[in-house]
Amino acid sequence: MEFEKWQALGNDYLIVESSALTFELTEAAIRKLCAPHTGVAADGILLLSEPDQQGFVARLRIFNPDGSEAELSGNGARQAVLYLRHSGRAKLDSFSLQTAAGEIRPTITSASTCRLDMGRARLQSADYPGGAEDGVGELIAGGRGWRFQHVQVGNPQCAILLSGQHELDQLDLGAVGPEIEAHDL
Repeated sequence: MEFEKWQALGNDYLIVESSALTFELTEAAIRKLCAPHTGVAADGILLLSEPDQQGFVARLRIFNPDGSEAELSGNGARQAVLYLRHSGRAKLDSFSLQTAAGEIRPTITSASTCRLDMGRARLQSADYPGGAEDGVGELIAGGRGWRFQHVQVGNPQCAILLSGQHELDQLDLGAVGPEIEAHDL
């Protein structure tokens, strides 16, 4: 199997061309490949293939390290865009990429940077079906309540507004972050 490992803003992904796969990319195979001690320690796999519709440079499928498929990752998509440029598949600075979240339109701004139009953010999605229509909710983590806004930009986000820099400086993200991330919402 041939792959490249790329990084963007702290996210490490394996970039794989589907034509180079010599085995089926199952959930179990993805977990083994991404494992931190027995694999190559990646946040997921970016699988590039020929698009199944005209007008796209490539089709991008994104797999989480647990083997599940994600609709979109901004950092992962940016890595795939620059890989497509470096490999010669994307000759123009702006083009269309097919993803599970729909079309994304990147613009390459330099040899190592690009900008993505990921579409309009949504406040309601299948990832937050039990929430209020406006996407607002509350959760308990770190011994206190947190008011959040669900935001969907191809992948679900939980946005929490803090009162200011002082609250951010006092926040133990290492303790509270994992609780919020693992919360059922």
